[in-house]
Amino acid sequence: MINYLWAIIIIASIASAIFSGNLALLANAAMDGAKDAALLCVNLIGVYALWMGILNIAQKSGLVKKIAKLLGFIIKPLFKDKKSEEATSMITLNLSANVLGMGNAATPYGIKAIEEMQKSSKDKKTATDDMCMFLIINASSIQLLPLSVIALRSASGAQNPADIVLTTLLATTVTTCVGILSAKIMKRFWKSKR
Repeated sequence: MINYLWAIIIIASIASAIFSGNLALLANAAMDGAKDAALLCVNLIGVYALWMGILNIAQKSGLVKKIAKLLGFIIKPLFKDKKSEEATSMITLNLSANVLGMGNAATPYGIKAIEEMQKSSKDKKTATDDMCMFLIINASSIQLLPLSVIALRSASGAQNPADIVLTTLLATTVTTCVGILSAKIMKRFWKSKR
C-alpha cells in the first residue's frame, strides 16, 4: 500500500512540474535531496558504529546481565511470561539503546528479543502479550539522551543540537506511560471479552 502512495506522490510531483514549467527545478531538487541524504548517512555512520560497538562490548563483557538485574524491577512487571535469559538480555539491550536515543541501532536487539520470546510461545502465529508490550515500549521508548536526533541536528548545522534533551525526555516519558497504560487496559478488555 505504501508503494502505491509513494508512486502517486512521485507521479503527481512530476505532472505538476511539467504543467507549471518547473521540471528543471524538480530535477535539481531531486539531485540535491539525494546528495543531502547521502551526506547525512555518512555523518550518522560514525555515531551508530560507536554505539553499536559499545553495546556489543557491554553484551560480551557481561555488563548487560548486570544491567538486566538492575532493570529487573522494571522488566519483570511489564513482561509477565517466562523468558529465556537471552530474551531478557536482548530486551535490556534494546531498551538501553532506545533510552540513549539510538533508534535504528536498537533494532537488531529488538528483533532478537522477539525471536527469543517467540521460541517460548505456544502459538507461533500469534503475538503474545509480552511481545505486544515490548513493541509498544519500543515504539514509544523513553529517551534520556536522543543521540540520533542530536546527531541529525548537528549534521544539519544547529547551533545547540542538544537543546532538545529535556523536552524529548518529557514527551517520550508521557508517550511511554500512556502506551503501557493503554496496553494494560486493552489486555483486560480483551480478556473480559473471551
